[in-house]
Amino acid sequence: MSIAKKLLLADHDDLLRDSLRDQFTADGEFTIEEARTGAAALAACSAGKHDLIVLATDLPDMDGADVCRWMRLEGTRCPVIMLAGTDGSGMTAALEVGANDCISKPFHFGALLARIRVQLGEPEHNEDPVLTVGPYSFRPTARTLVDLEGDGATIRLTEKEAAILEYLLRTEHRVVDRTELLREIWGYRSGVTTHTLETHIYLLRQKIEQDPSRAEILRTASGGYRLFP
Repeated sequence: MSIAKKLLLADHDDLLRDSLRDQFTADGEFTIEEARTGAAALAACSAGKHDLIVLATDLPDMDGADVCRWMRLEGTRCPVIMLAGTDGSGMTAALEVGANDCISKPFHFGALLARIRVQLGEPEHNEDPVLTVGPYSFRPTARTLVDLEGDGATIRLTEKEAAILEYLLRTEHRVVDRTELLREIWGYRSGVTTHTLETHIYLLRQKIEQDPSRAEILRTASGGYRLFP
């Protein structure tokens, strides 16, 4: 019998914590330590070792990103998954301070569980971050997407497709014009035109969009592209 993984669950919403605790512990796969505030989360993190931390961005006494930053400064190496607000607020800040993944409220338990299993399946010091793009878990270095809300299928990307996704994801979801993308992905080489970029965008949409003709994740806007993760 495998040893249960220990999770630290920090969220001020008592009903959400109760619901998640009951689901996580239902089959003995996980044990749960709970915290309602940022201060309590930091104290629990200092007092014991956890396999993974689930941490809300909207704690009553501290910003969740600040809690994550302090955890990393204090030497916490386990994966951290942030629970962001309904508008996705806090996602960028969380990733910048060392969170491994983010999911917006409300979410299906299965989607959170899939993300947790992805993180727990990584070597502890894996340098390849796991990012979230729409319903996918994205590993830029491995150039793979895993469908977290469907059948768990793995989608393999080309080098340029992965580079395009990663750059758009790290630009805080703003519109990136075609010239900037060409410069950042292909450099200043002559002979590479916007047609080359548009071809790569087209092929990428065939892989990630449910209906490529009506893109919901990788959208065209104002002379460029914007990612809606």
